[in-house]
Amino acid sequence: MAAPKVADYLLSRLRDWGVHTVFAYPGDGINGLLAAWGRADNRPQFVQARHEEMAAFEAVGYAKFTGQLGVCAATSGPGAIHLLNGLYDAKLDHVPVLAIVGQTNRSAMGGSYQQEVDLLSLFKDVASDYVQMVTVAEQLPNVLDRAIRTALARRAPTAVIVPADVQELDYSPPTHEFKMVPSSLGIRWPELAPDQDALRQAAEILNAGDKVAILAGSGARGAAPELEQVADLLGAGVAKALLGKDVLSDELPYVTGSIGLLGTRPSYEMMRAADTLLTVGSSFPYTQFMPEFDQARAIQIDLDPVMIGMRYPYELNLVGDAATALRALLPLLARKEDRSWRESIESDVARWWETMGMEAGVEADPINPMRLFSELSDRLPDDAIVTADSGSSANWYARQLKFRGHMRGSLSGNLATMGPGVPYGIGAKFGCPDRPVIVFAGDGAMQMNGLAELITIKRYWEQWSDPRLVVAVLHNDDLNQVTWEMRAMAGAPKFVESQSLPDVDYASFAAGLGLQAISVDKPDDIAPAWDRALAADRPTLLDVRCDPNVPPVPPHATFEQMADAAKAMLAGDEDRWAVIKQGVKTKLQEFLPHRQR
Repeated sequence: MAAPKVADYLLSRLRDWGVHTVFAYPGDGINGLLAAWGRADNRPQFVQARHEEMAAFEAVGYAKFTGQLGVCAATSGPGAIHLLNGLYDAKLDHVPVLAIVGQTNRSAMGGSYQQEVDLLSLFKDVASDYVQMVTVAEQLPNVLDRAIRTALARRAPTAVIVPADVQELDYSPPTHEFKMVPSSLGIRWPELAPDQDALRQAAEILNAGDKVAILAGSGARGAAPELEQVADLLGAGVAKALLGKDVLSDELPYVTGSIGLLGTRPSYEMMRAADTLLTVGSSFPYTQFMPEFDQARAIQIDLDPVMIGMRYPYELNLVGDAATALRALLPLLARKEDRSWRESIESDVARWWETMGMEAGVEADPINPMRLFSELSDRLPDDAIVTADSGSSANWYARQLKFRGHMRGSLSGNLATMGPGVPYGIGAKFGCPDRPVIVFAGDGAMQMNGLAELITIKRYWEQWSDPRLVVAVLHNDDLNQVTWEMRAMAGAPKFVESQSLPDVDYASFAAGLGLQAISVDKPDDIAPAWDRALAADRPTLLDVRCDPNVPPVPPHATFEQMADAAKAMLAGDEDRWAVIKQGVKTKLQEFLPHRQR
């Protein structure tokens, strides 16, 4: 039997780490790895994306929804370059992803050879926690193991570069000699908790507050029972950073929903009035949506000491796992008998959800995009996974969807890049093949790369035990989010040449691939379309004709601010009258009579 090659050992080591899936695209810089995959009976599974950037996004989606390491692979030169955007998405959202990248032969390096790129320099920033090139066989176990441990420990992307000729070397392990570095598998994670003195200080601050607000982020995932108990004792409301939308159920009456530019009015009002702030597992960056600096005493709990003490002048910063720290804090908290603060929050939340229903019911031409989300909200299976692309779909994802049960959801939070919606969904299906997945994507994102990744869905969907992957396209022939940002932030009318999109029949494209395809251009057809998609025996694309002039009005926007934006549009925006009409109708819903008051 032939001795195993370095490439064979690399795949074997991935299997030993429990890696089942690698999202990748081939090229001659990883031919040795591809040959090893053939010898290994495709274990771990090589999932062929249509583009290396999509492979990286799929690895990010896989990691986000499984909590495990995501792995992607690409060839040297252009393949490695294409991975970068997806890896930066992992870096900014603190997601563990390993990139395995080919390189030209060692003998050609430094000779301006074809597809030769200085990959160590290229990956130095995006994989700043760990990037290394393997140059001899004995180096591989330590480099690969360290890259995996670092990705998991730092929740960050790491990169291993393996030149093409090194992949073909006979594998030999490190020996018990000088300047050999042995390695080992596995890691056991501690439950990190603050010390008792710090916990007592935290309890004193929280017990002294009359109007406690909690801000929960993705770092609080897994701490839902503890968060609920703390919020109950303190009579607090809980706002959620967008990446933490799935941390706590929206059916809890004191959960105010998202915070920030895409946030809710209850979150905005709660932060304006709070005298105490408890931030758990969040590095939410928009300080202007938090209490004034001299308004509230504040505490932060975060597992990552590098991210602690940021964004707000916290009085006390506690390093620890969210669930562990909150469990230790609970016995020190006193139940607040005055529930008036909590009652006011619950009243605001109830009114907000009623307002969202009213806004979704506003007529538009032809479909109000909010209704697409609103009709799904009550239909979402309790174990659904929802992804949203960057753009206007992120607004409605943040405000219109009520999460409950074991639902999961995510988007590109801090990078806010276009294009991850569909590949996130694919990564989710490979990580959780027994769960339904729903993707919301704008037509700009679909034209950028979503259409191509429908081909990946066509290739693999029959492997999934639950075949339901629904891609809902907000078809408005406009790069809508940037159009609105131009109007509201730059005071400029829509620039048609940059913002208008060519009209594409997305449903026909999906149907041509054998997917279920449903075109929707009437509001009353939305609900039946969701019912068909969620009952389907195959993936579905919903091609939904949305009105581009329905404004994503922030909850803190005043009529005066909207009037200023209208003045800018009157300077020559081709959609000015429709925009003003829809904006007024939408904003008016906040002030009309509500059933619950």
